[in-house]
Order: sequence, then C-alpha cells, then structure tokens
Amino acid sequence: QISALLMAIYFNSMTSDEVANLTFLMRDSGYIFPKNVNGFIADKHSSGGIGDKITLIYAPLVASMGVKVLKISGRGLGCTGGTVDKLESIPNLNLDVSIEKMTKIFDKVGMFVAQQNDEMVTADKKLYALRDVTGTVDSIPLIAASIMCKKLATNTDGIVLDVKSGKGAIL
Repeated sequence: QISALLMAIYFNSMTSDEVANLTFLMRDSGYIFPKNVNGFIADKHSSGGIGDKITLIYAPLVASMGVKVLKISGRGLGCTGGTVDKLESIPNLNLDVSIEKMTKIFDKVGMFVAQQNDEMVTADKKLYALRDVTGTVDSIPLIAASIMCKKLATNTDGIVLDVKSGKGAIL
C-alpha cells in the first residue's frame, strides 16, 4: 500500500500543503532534538550526484569555526552513494548510534553526522528505502519532504541547499 502511495504521488504530484503535511508527519515520526544548544546550528543538504562528497569537507570545516553541525544523512538513491554510504567505507566507523550517544558527542565536539535510525525520522527511513525500489526517487514532493523532515527534526537554525543539475545529477 505504501508503494502504491509513492507511485500515486510520483504520477499525480502533491500540493504545497500536502508536501508540508507529509514533511511534518515524517518529522514527528521519531525523536525531535530540543532547541537547547547555545550557538547557531547549521546544516546543508546536497541533492547528490556522482562524486558528491561535500559533507565530508563541510561538517568538520564549519564546526572548526565554532558553528555547530548536526546532520542526519541518508543512503544513496539511484546510482549515487549517499553520505552514509561514503562514511561507512571508513573502517570501524559506526553511524548507527543512539540519540543519547549522539547528543553526548555533539555536546562535546559541536558536530555530528548520523544516519537515520529507528529513533528519528523513522517514517522517512522507510519511505526512503521504498523510493529506491519503486522508481520514485526523482519525485520532487517526496524529495522535498525527505530533506526537510530531517532538517526540522534537528532544529537547525540555518540550512544551505546544494542542488546539483546536469550530467551526473539526480535531478
């Protein structure tokens, strides 16, 4: 049934209100980080594409300048590898951590990159996996809701959207 919903969205699109409602429902499907951090929290999202490795440079660089970075990343869709896929190529690196451990690390170093898990944005995690196998990866309403539910779940103060186009881009 969820696959049928994704296909219906793919072929019929969604209104702005429907996208907003889906976004907030996905955000609310798991833990929402409280806004109790002193300082500005930044995040960025890249629409991906072949060779995209921006997070690997951006997160530590921005954090080294005193701006906090709390990022929930996903796996790659379609032919590209996502941030999680790239980071998991580092031996012994574990991105699947509890909210408690993530919060402790974030509080200590001012930066954290995590993957979606069973505690946060759980609806998005399920839809994200299904989008890949149902051929609905490039549905703009599903892309927008997926991106923004993660940003809203982290209570980010500022977001940079890095949208790729042309050869090698998803869109």
